Amino acid sequence: MKKKTLEECFYQIRNGANIKQGVLDGGYPITRIETTSDGRFNRNKMGYAGIIDLSKYESYVLEDGDLLMSHINSIQYLGRTVLYKKKDAEEKIIHGMNLLSLKANKDVIKPEYARYYFCSSSFKKQITRIAKKSVNQASFTVADLKKLVVDVPSLSEQMKIAEILDCVNEVIFTRRQELQKLDDLVKARFVEIFGLPGTDKFGWGMVSLGSVCDINPKKSHDNRLCSGLEVSFVPMPAVTESGKIDATAIKQFDEVKTGFTYFAENDVLFAKITPCMENGKGAVAKGLHNGIGFGSTEFHVIRPILDKTNPYWIYTLMAFPQFRVDAANNMTGSAGQRRVPASFLEDYCVAVPPIDLQNRFATFVEQVDKSKFDKHDIFIRTKPI
Repeated sequence: MKKKTLEECFYQIRNGANIKQGVLDGGYPITRIETTSDGRFNRNKMGYAGIIDLSKYESYVLEDGDLLMSHINSIQYLGRTVLYKKKDAEEKIIHGMNLLSLKANKDVIKPEYARYYFCSSSFKKQITRIAKKSVNQASFTVADLKKLVVDVPSLSEQMKIAEILDCVNEVIFTRRQELQKLDDLVKARFVEIFGLPGTDKFGWGMVSLGSVCDINPKKSHDNRLCSGLEVSFVPMPAVTESGKIDATAIKQFDEVKTGFTYFAENDVLFAKITPCMENGKGAVAKGLHNGIGFGSTEFHVIRPILDKTNPYWIYTLMAFPQFRVDAANNMTGSAGQRRVPASFLEDYCVAVPPIDLQNRFATFVEQVDKSKFDKHDIFIRTKPI
């Protein structure tokens, strides 16, 4: 096995066309950061700018086998790479800004193999070393990327590795689809009992979410917090898109009391930053050490108010696509790193059902969650490679 630099493996590595998306609908689709969000090339998450004439962008049209890599993102998503395969001969997609396109020297490295190698821990460590962190995001330059090293076996071995990992990946993807069906069942039950979010089907009356929940509660109100107390530490990667939270990491309160977000058992975490918010990151905080957690500042914390709201009702409400779209439409900040302001959650209008109905719904959700663990435990914590 040889070691080669990316500059030796790829004849072109560059950023995409600088096109302001969302100005006009329709036209040819344009890639964006979210196009890579689920580990596969996602055609449902592309942008548009009304482009019907490709003459200015011919050199940016994706080719079969192109790799797209995120080089401006939250640190945990930096270097995330997907492989583009044409759906048919007529498909034309423009390579947009904030994703690098890598075109392989196919007599040196197969893009199918490279895609998996870029997911390896050894490559991710190299990405971390070249990353330049700012307050809101991290990035790396093309020049630094080209110097990174890849393990390159023979072409035949590369294809064998890719074929094996494709099979594994397909099994994982199938299990994730099964889990999605269970999530859809929960949403269907929600609509049956409560109606669609943002509507008042049963005449309960519309109120602001901030009037029935405590948005971003203050740690100064929690009298359990003191020097030497052990608490759970929950960074962004410890919360999944399927609503699970890994609260096993423990830190001293003195280590996290500044610069981190405070929450408690049964609070709801809502990722406020792109692309985590649009991907559905969030969870009901469970299993916290001493009932207290600290973690990423990119979470909003929504605390139920006793006898008014149940955390599972809140979490499911916020998991609905329409809620996420409304949140996205109210984001503030720069294009590369936008956030949902707390005011959106405070002012969002909801019809609040009786607490006994919410509690019955929560029991149903917990039963569905138990079936997920019973049947698919190893896949709950796994994403496609």
